Amino acid sequence: MQNNFKSIMSSLKEIKGRIASVKSTQKITAAMKMVASAKLRKAQYRIERFLPYENRLTNILNNFLAGYTEDGFSSPLTEVREIKRVAIVVLSSNSSLCGAFNSNIIRILQNCIKKHQDMQCEMVIYPIGKKVEEAVGKLEINAEIRGGYIHLIDKPAFEGAKEIADSLIADFLAKKIDRVELIYNHFKNTAIQIPTEEQFLPIDLSKRVEQKAVSTDYIIEPDRETLLNLLIPGSLRSKIYAILLDSSAAEQAARTVAMQIATDNADEILDDLTVQYNKQRQQAITSELLDIIGGSEALK
Repeated sequence: MQNNFKSIMSSLKEIKGRIASVKSTQKITAAMKMVASAKLRKAQYRIERFLPYENRLTNILNNFLAGYTEDGFSSPLTEVREIKRVAIVVLSSNSSLCGAFNSNIIRILQNCIKKHQDMQCEMVIYPIGKKVEEAVGKLEINAEIRGGYIHLIDKPAFEGAKEIADSLIADFLAKKIDRVELIYNHFKNTAIQIPTEEQFLPIDLSKRVEQKAVSTDYIIEPDRETLLNLLIPGSLRSKIYAILLDSSAAEQAARTVAMQIATDNADEILDDLTVQYNKQRQQAITSELLDIIGGSEALK
């Protein structure tokens, strides 16, 4: 009986230690959720400030294209050619604990790489984010990796976006690459982040004309070609910056949800451990009472 009592007490001590450990982890996940929520609000604020400019620039460009495409306007950035070399810009986070945020992006990247390998295309990969940069480093592929943009994930900056966009534009115009694709998580709301793959270059004029809001008659100086050749690169730079902001907000949203789920799971584990602890404690009390009763009977 004494050995059984010691076993129960040992089990109680173990359960108590597990409860303390889970409570400690729960405090960490709750704190991480609060930090992610604060960062998400800042990311949403940055997007809300930038989107009006981005939307206005896109609408102006689309209206120009709608008015002048029929007249035979073309740009070197719209040239569709045989794909021999493709650039892939892929965004992830710099840290983990954000659910399937990174794994979804890496899966899309792997499918994209396989597609272009099957087409026997050469590849240039721009990994923006520590997690995808590490993943790309582990892939056994023959591709040029242009890293060094990890800092843009934690602190999206237009200067960095412009550097990437200008590099892509220059390579496309020099015919060093024939196509550019973007892979990133689109922020829809706190609960939903949509893994997205889209074409960046060449520019698809037909889609832009379809997206135009209202056909507007502009008075242009010095001429429309000059203005369009300024608007198009500007729109492409804005697009890279927009996806940096978009991915940043999506990451913090994913982390907020992941930490909330972890905190809720900790609550469930604590409930189960508390029930288990109370049962073991009741068993220990019963065992001790039996020992006392048995000792009392032996003295009679």
